[in-house]
Amino acid sequence: MEVVVLILKIYLVFTVCVMLIYSIRHFTFTLNRLFSEQRAYYQDILDSELKNITVVVPMHNEEKVARQILDLLLQADYPAQVLEIIPINDFSSDATKEILDEYAGKYSFIKPLHRYEGARGKPAALNEAIALAEGEIIIVFDADYLPPKSILKDIAVSFSDPEIGAVMGRVIPINTGANMLTRLLDLERTGGYQVDQQARYNMKLVPQYGGTVGGFRKEFITAMGGFDTNILAEDTELTYRLLVSGWKVIYANRAECYEEAPEDWGVRARQVMRWSRGHTQVMFKYLLPMLKSKFLSRKEKIDGALLLFIYTVPIILLLGLCDSLALFFLGEMHIVAGMIVFVFVGAYNTFGNFAPFYQIGIGSMLDGATGRILLLPFLIFNFFFNTWYMSRGFFDAIIDMITGRIAPWQKTVRYRKDDKSITQQSRRAARKSL
Repeated sequence: MEVVVLILKIYLVFTVCVMLIYSIRHFTFTLNRLFSEQRAYYQDILDSELKNITVVVPMHNEEKVARQILDLLLQADYPAQVLEIIPINDFSSDATKEILDEYAGKYSFIKPLHRYEGARGKPAALNEAIALAEGEIIIVFDADYLPPKSILKDIAVSFSDPEIGAVMGRVIPINTGANMLTRLLDLERTGGYQVDQQARYNMKLVPQYGGTVGGFRKEFITAMGGFDTNILAEDTELTYRLLVSGWKVIYANRAECYEEAPEDWGVRARQVMRWSRGHTQVMFKYLLPMLKSKFLSRKEKIDGALLLFIYTVPIILLLGLCDSLALFFLGEMHIVAGMIVFVFVGAYNTFGNFAPFYQIGIGSMLDGATGRILLLPFLIFNFFFNTWYMSRGFFDAIIDMITGRIAPWQKTVRYRKDDKSITQQSRRAARKSL
């Protein structure tokens, strides 16, 4: 029994240490964003020879949003002679195919890819599109995104730097005012991008390519044999494949794009589980190669490891709670010690899963949307929700690794109406709304 108690106490200390490490990490990022010199992006580069780019838009039953994203891409400030658009009809059973063919008939640089055979899911669809792409830079948007006019140039210009392998832009929810869930997701996005991603870019750590509103070099992914279709988080995998191969991933805070955030808790649950499952798959595959890579500095390896382990934190915390309860009922935890532990736990709950409260507050201040911080107390509910489904996704990844099970791809539900028109003015208003 003494050995069991000792193990329980050691694990409790481990739990508190993990929470402290991540808290200090996020607080450092916040201070950097507030007080340090901000690293310049590449938007001031003037290049008369724009790169040939291919914009890829995966679509599965996207008749609600297909026309809007294609119309916005057609309005982009990028010459048609060096632009190719490949919308992917991935096993659609609605009117997506007809819509894409309609646009292809009007514009020669829109080249739909219709997929009704082979593996389903975004990684497989991207592999087929990349094989057909003529551009040297691949820029990806999810079908529900609303790209502004200048975003293609803002993303493509950074590839003038030969060290850059991928670029990630900033994602901003457009349907913020739909309900409490969308408002909370807007807060998470604010802290995660405006502060966390920008600080990692400032500090030359590991900004993460997010799979949409970003671009990467075709030559790299082709040479590596395409995306692994068995991994759900193809974006995280690309980030680490680039890093261990000597390329850099950067963040472009100016390259803002607008998304439709989930409006239903069930849809959000499936999304979080998919992210956790895919991210954990990447952790198993790339942790050791990243730590051994000769191309990464020590601080990049530390940040890269902490990023890989981010979805294990809810598991560690849940086990820590069970651990403290066991010690209490065994009579091995005094009330004062127990209160200290739960203060740490409560503090971490207040932080949130994807961005702590101080990152969100500073991000809102930088955005000029301070009214949103009134919702900070409600992040506690989102925390418990995310903790549960992130934990389930983690265990799904464990089962996948043990059994060789192939994880199915699940599409996120769309809420937009066919006839809904979203202007640039409304996007800006949504960004500043409560």
